[in-house]
Amino acid sequence: MKAFDTPVAICGPLRQPRQMLAEQSYGGHSSIHDDSMADKLGFSGAPIEGPTHFSQFDPLLFDLFGQAWFETGCISSHYQNMVVEGEEVRAFARPNADRKSALIWAEKKDGTPVLAGTASIGPDHPETELDRRRAKLRPADQLVILADQYVGMKGATPEKAIMDFDQHMGNLYPFSLNDKLEKITEPSPWYTREHGGGSPWGRAIIPFEMISVLTEYTSAQAEFPARGPAVGLFADQEIKLIQGPLFVNHPYRLEREIVALSESRRVESSWTLTRVYDEKSDVLVAECILNHSVVKASYEDYEAEARRLGKALQE
Repeated sequence: MKAFDTPVAICGPLRQPRQMLAEQSYGGHSSIHDDSMADKLGFSGAPIEGPTHFSQFDPLLFDLFGQAWFETGCISSHYQNMVVEGEEVRAFARPNADRKSALIWAEKKDGTPVLAGTASIGPDHPETELDRRRAKLRPADQLVILADQYVGMKGATPEKAIMDFDQHMGNLYPFSLNDKLEKITEPSPWYTREHGGGSPWGRAIIPFEMISVLTEYTSAQAEFPARGPAVGLFADQEIKLIQGPLFVNHPYRLEREIVALSESRRVESSWTLTRVYDEKSDVLVAECILNHSVVKASYEDYEAEARRLGKALQE
């Protein structure tokens, strides 16, 4: 018999995550991570990219789950409020009774919620945050920007992706892994060129937050149709390792599929599943789900195009 049934959470220190996407561009325009674009769309400032916060959970989840966190770990998150550079954030995790899963959340110093979700280790993961959220989605029949997408649509071609230490990750991610490691909130020798060989896997591993960069690096090759230009943001994200970790300077193949479409008053959303295969062994090593939302107000021709398509405009 236990003395208490009180649920107990662990937390990390307050950190100031860094903005590294100020120079991001796609579709020939600046992104929401640009101050002027964020201001134009009515946001208080240019937000830090959501998966940047995943690094703050790694020490907590490694403490809870051990080495398995980097081998079969899954982090599933709904982003709640944006964080701008200079704000302080703290990560929390509360383990469940099974000791293989946890509730996670992050808050600003003043208690403002940043994200909430779940974390677990495999191979048999319980229901994740994104499982729950996708189950509640209603059919989206008034899409305009994403009107030509459909559930089950696959990327135009399998994509080849690799991440080396000094490799510039393109217009979407105008920095390298080494640039990120200089600013990451939770550094680890396992991530580095100098000491990665001392990891349990004998080589440097890609941090969870940079798995998002790896999987989005070639995303334009999927050629999913969308009207625009329009500005997007990450609303929900899940990274699930099946046979991890993912390694630096190792070739992967990415295959994409749209698994849900949704909309709200302000955004239209495309939920994309990216399957990550080891290019050498052809083994599925990870699955990532991203709810990429596009802001309706950022598309200048939204109302005219909605009328042309016979779509109802939300008041």
